[in-house]
Amino acid sequence: MHINIRKAIEADCPAILQLIKELAIYEKAGDEVTVTLNQFTQCGFGATAMWQAFVAESDDVIIGVALYYPRFSTWKGPRLYLEDLVVTDAMRGQGIGKLLLNKLIAECKLLQYTGIAWQVLNWNEPGLHFYKKYDGLIQDDEWINCSLTV
Repeated sequence: MHINIRKAIEADCPAILQLIKELAIYEKAGDEVTVTLNQFTQCGFGATAMWQAFVAESDDVIIGVALYYPRFSTWKGPRLYLEDLVVTDAMRGQGIGKLLLNKLIAECKLLQYTGIAWQVLNWNEPGLHFYKKYDGLIQDDEWINCSLTV
């Protein structure tokens, strides 16, 4: 099986959003994805694009995504934030997540950013195991995540 990793294009948005919904179901929050396809597409490819992504495809079918955006740390400088790393359930365990994350690491280095930040649920054992394979990983159990919906 050949896996192609490439930058996402606007036409990929329906497939990417479907993967995000699949992730939400896995994370026991299937009803929490409320963004519309139009909002999602505009925020990725509109005049004020807010996110970028790499997709993994096999036989012209998108089977994984790493969706990210730039952020700034007052302590570390420019970094990337990995919002979602998703591989469709049927394709997990075949190295596709590693290909996507490695591509994001290469992008981070190309941009001369200082690192990548993300979150993983404390009960997501496969996710925790996957990320712990990377040298230099810092798992921070001290900070509490907060969000505000307005």
